[in-house]
Amino acid sequence: MLHQFLTDNESDLIERCRSKADARPLRPESKDALHYGIPIFLRQLIKTLAMEQTAQPMRSREISGPAGGGNLVRSEMGEAAIVHGRELLDHGFSIDQVVHAYGDLCQAITDLAFERAKPFEVEEFRTLNRCLDNAIADAVTSFSSQRDSLISKRQTQEWNERLGFLAHELRNLIQTATLTFAAIKSGGIGLTGATGGLMDRTLVGLQRMVDGSISEVRMQAGMAMHTQLFSLAGFIVEVKISASLQAEAHGCACVFTSVDPELAVRADRHLLSAAIGNLLQNAFKFTHSGTEVTLSAYAAGDRILIDVSDHCGGLPWSDAEKVFLPFAQGGSDKRGLGLGLSIVRRSVEANEGVLSVRDRPGEGCIFTIDLPRHSIREGLDESRHLD
Repeated sequence: MLHQFLTDNESDLIERCRSKADARPLRPESKDALHYGIPIFLRQLIKTLAMEQTAQPMRSREISGPAGGGNLVRSEMGEAAIVHGRELLDHGFSIDQVVHAYGDLCQAITDLAFERAKPFEVEEFRTLNRCLDNAIADAVTSFSSQRDSLISKRQTQEWNERLGFLAHELRNLIQTATLTFAAIKSGGIGLTGATGGLMDRTLVGLQRMVDGSISEVRMQAGMAMHTQLFSLAGFIVEVKISASLQAEAHGCACVFTSVDPELAVRADRHLLSAAIGNLLQNAFKFTHSGTEVTLSAYAAGDRILIDVSDHCGGLPWSDAEKVFLPFAQGGSDKRGLGLGLSIVRRSVEANEGVLSVRDRPGEGCIFTIDLPRHSIREGLDESRHLD
């Protein structure tokens, strides 16, 4: 009988499963987790098969559950599989590895029975399949449930940290704006003095935080794009007005090169503006005192390139792409969460563009937004068709 065959060869079967697990590229501590669930499952399988040879064969369902699962009362095998699924998650397994753990035992039993010329009875084979099916289903369900819960907790914690940071920074900026406005309102302090300058810097900071937050929410939510054709030169003039205030607030110079008035961009204006504003803010934040930040917008073949260059001394990583990773903060200034450049890249890509960076070790770096080239004439032609 199969249950006696399994009992007599239990250690051999477990060793075969361990050998199969050891052949997979898993961490040593992960392999140990496989050694818990399979021996217990094998003993419960033996117990189930033995029970089906008694006068009360249906009691085997209390051990391993009915075919197809769905039992309101969890079986012994189901409880063990749930624990096993949780442990596999804790040890860094994937779902396919959870299934493999039980599949290895099935293969080991089949191979050993063939080697020893011990054929299965049809009903015994059905019981084996039922037990495997129920155990795999319970283990995978437990694994997935725990994984989803873990992901949800991590996301909630991440959002709480980000919201906490945002609330803290907004409170500080609003408090500063309130105090400076009260001082100016008293009449004893002029708008052009140090207090007026502080008010300017505070308002610029508020605008930057709000624009960045709106861009992030739109990217996360996958909101619809508001694409339109607009003049590149006119757009850069608008960017320059805001950037000049930011440059003054940071005590550095900002140079804008001339833009061909014929060039146009087809994009979501707000997202593109926030992306460039974030690049400029990043440049102002890290460029060395007494240097300048430069913005150049020009055509190159069928593309429009917008360069933001600084004098930060170069990137802190040999791999320039690391600067776009979420939460990456390589400089000495750790204000913020290090999310700005990852959001910028997503905003640019949403506008069918590419964001890249060139490192100039010892000097600085250049961030480039690469967009499809359009012309003002396209807008005129579209207007004529509408008429």
